[in-house]
Amino acid sequence: MQFEFAELSLVGHRDENQDRAAVAAAPQAVFLVVVDGMGGHADGALAAGTARASLLASFHRETAPLLDPLGFLHRALGRAHDEVCGLGAGLRMEARPRATLAVCLLQLGCAYWAHIGDSRVYHLRNGEVLERTRDHSHVEGLFQEGSITAAEMVHHPMRNFVECCIGGEQVLPEMTLSGQRSLHLGDVLLVCSDGTWANLKDEEIAAAWHGVPVGAEALGAALQALLERSVEVSAPFSDNSTATVARCAP
Repeated sequence: MQFEFAELSLVGHRDENQDRAAVAAAPQAVFLVVVDGMGGHADGALAAGTARASLLASFHRETAPLLDPLGFLHRALGRAHDEVCGLGAGLRMEARPRATLAVCLLQLGCAYWAHIGDSRVYHLRNGEVLERTRDHSHVEGLFQEGSITAAEMVHHPMRNFVECCIGGEQVLPEMTLSGQRSLHLGDVLLVCSDGTWANLKDEEIAAAWHGVPVGAEALGAALQALLERSVEVSAPFSDNSTATVARCAP
């Protein structure tokens, strides 16, 4: 199975882009990365850049196809956390750099993903959401326990409160791994920061890829349109909007 892929990051209406993204491709594997530096803490951009570099280094140390994909993801996220924690050594807890992240590994016709915080992975098929990650956030917890509805999540006063991240405390943060997911031709894997999905419905995100012609250029154009839409609907207070995307091609 072959993959077409693209990446893009827009600053939105912020003074600085604190997101970082990357697509790393080996002969038999593709690795999608998005890291969102937490703007409420010092050096969010530095945290995101450090985590991105660490994740890519972890991938390039491996031989593809990876024999233990989920073990790789767990180790890679742990290393990224340790390196971001190192940036805050000697600083007060509230001053330490932090970030959220999401990654997706594609190989041998399967996908594996992991995330920490509210950066997301979407698995899309035929213009619909087959599966997506669930945020490590306060409102997601309330939704899962039935205290609020999906509609109420959008305007909840604590909608931006993330319950875990990389950096800050040395203890390894909560992370969620997907397990193995089989891929079909035409499937789309989207990895994105919260600035991309925050004011878009999942249905809009899925529909953005339906009918997009084959080819990396067309895929990149669809990604550009989606991120520009995410900035537009969040104006004039839009966050950085960042995503990497891969599509299973014939």
